[in-house]
Amino acid sequence: MPYQGYTDYFEKKLVISVATTGGLHGKEANPNLPTQPEEVAKDLAECEDAGASMVHLHARDENHDDTKSVERFQLLRDAIDEYCDDIVVNFTTGGGGIYTREERLAPILETEPRPEVATVDLGPINFGQTRTAENTREQNEEYATRMRDAGVKPELELFNPGHIPEAEHLIAEGLLDEPYWATVIFGMQNGMPPGARNLVNFVDNLPEPVEWQCLAVGKHQLPMTTAAITMGGHVRVGMEDNVYYRKGELAESNAQLVRRTARIADELEREIATPDETREMLGLR
Repeated sequence: MPYQGYTDYFEKKLVISVATTGGLHGKEANPNLPTQPEEVAKDLAECEDAGASMVHLHARDENHDDTKSVERFQLLRDAIDEYCDDIVVNFTTGGGGIYTREERLAPILETEPRPEVATVDLGPINFGQTRTAENTREQNEEYATRMRDAGVKPELELFNPGHIPEAEHLIAEGLLDEPYWATVIFGMQNGMPPGARNLVNFVDNLPEPVEWQCLAVGKHQLPMTTAAITMGGHVRVGMEDNVYYRKGELAESNAQLVRRTARIADELEREIATPDETREMLGLR
């Protein structure tokens, strides 16, 4: 059955997620990209004030390089708890093809407090010429099981519609609680091509009941997230996915990108969800 949220999009509050840092590009791509715990937390506090109710987090080491160190994730979490009010914390389990399965999961299970949400990449994705993150069915069953046991809600990351059957498998195995929280992703190397028709087709095939957000990389971030707002979906913005504010102009901060999204939502008459309203919507309580 096609997704039912199109005609009443303005009646549902909008969850704005912000992905502050990522694990690939660094300050060479944009010197304003925050990498150190206090730097991330200060930027994030402005994002929260602007309307972001969830943050998707990668950790970096002292040299600004990506890391799965539980200690670095803990420092990041501690800084966020100091500078931010009540934002929903979401940790990545990305890093396939670089880190072991256990290394990717450790920050979710070993930091205090645990994140409320963590990602599960539902299928393979290529990076560059030689790296593939496999993200097997067995791995995803393990991640979903251990997150459920730890009280962490999986965020299902779908890079193309071929990953939808993997979500349906986890549901059939009883490993996911309703409502499902899904991210539809556009513009990655061998992922779904951006476009309004592709967004509609992607969302029409998601398993119900679902709350979904749109993520698009680079120049596609703004048009694709705007389309998602008009469809009753939610959005993810931030410098993990896009380091520019507009063509040729680097983003000044993640908060600048969040503020623009909030302005667009206001013009489209979508109210913005608070962190507590986001928790209620996603069944985090």
